[in-house]
Amino acid sequence: MSLVLPFEPKDPSIETLVRLVKGDMERVNAAILARTGSDVAMIPEVANHLISSGGKRLRPMLTLASANLCGYAGEGHVTLAAAVEFMHTATLLHDDVVDESDMRRGKLAARKLWGNEASVLVGDFLLGQAFRMMVEVGSLTCLDILSGAACVIAEGEVMQLAAAKNMNTTEEQYLAIIRGKTAELFAAACEVGAVLAARPQAEQRACRDYGMDLGIAFQLVDDALDYGGSQDKLGKNLGDDFREGKITMPVLLAFQRGDEVEQAFWRTCLEKGEASDADLARAIALLHSRNAIADTVERARHYGGRAKAALDIFPDNPARAALAEAVDFCLSRAH
Repeated sequence: MSLVLPFEPKDPSIETLVRLVKGDMERVNAAILARTGSDVAMIPEVANHLISSGGKRLRPMLTLASANLCGYAGEGHVTLAAAVEFMHTATLLHDDVVDESDMRRGKLAARKLWGNEASVLVGDFLLGQAFRMMVEVGSLTCLDILSGAACVIAEGEVMQLAAAKNMNTTEEQYLAIIRGKTAELFAAACEVGAVLAARPQAEQRACRDYGMDLGIAFQLVDDALDYGGSQDKLGKNLGDDFREGKITMPVLLAFQRGDEVEQAFWRTCLEKGEASDADLARAIALLHSRNAIADTVERARHYGGRAKAALDIFPDNPARAALAEAVDFCLSRAH
């Protein structure tokens, strides 16, 4: 029988961040709803299926919080935060087609309901709306950062496609993939808040570094959760990365540490695509025996520590505290 200790520190959450940006997020959500409108009925149907499916809206909250951190007093951060969320949603719609995913955020993926073509085209619509919002803000620097991020994200996805089913992928190559496909949008979302506030280059760089390292930590925790988490935390089926032949950090570590028999198993399952549910169970056992999941989480903690250190340039204030706790929340998902 377990004991409940009433004076234990509460688990990290993003509630501090949510409270910090609550008023601005209400305006962001209103902008998102307004911009998904279209005379083409399928566009709002597909877009709202994903947008209203319970995502935490972490990336737009980071834009709002970084603007708050830097003392921005205008309106542009709301518009850019909505643009950031549209960019993220578009990538999810496209990713589910590429990965042939059935689930997203605990619901059927849009492609399963409306088809691959509709998912890709509505993703394109959302990207178009995102760029229109960037232009409305009137900052060429912010437009450059976010449009550049769109290119880097696409490059990261193509790099992942090229690395799929390739057990010779190195840890450095994999980190380059996740910097592109995941962390770049975190970095850009944070950087534009400081740019809008016209803060010195050192503070703009610190916001970008915070977002980049947080994004890497976030993806590494996701990698670990795919083999060691729950479907509720993932919002998709446990082991989807394994079934799709994705080479992720836990697999790389287990492969490098495995003997010839184990390496042959990984090659058969991931390179040749000959994997069953029984193979998934064996894969999870191997990952644990080679400490691959725990070490992936440890790498995430390293990048989380770097993210929090990037905030040291800023004075102590509620925004800095909220951003630091957001790092702890992302890491706590691994437990």
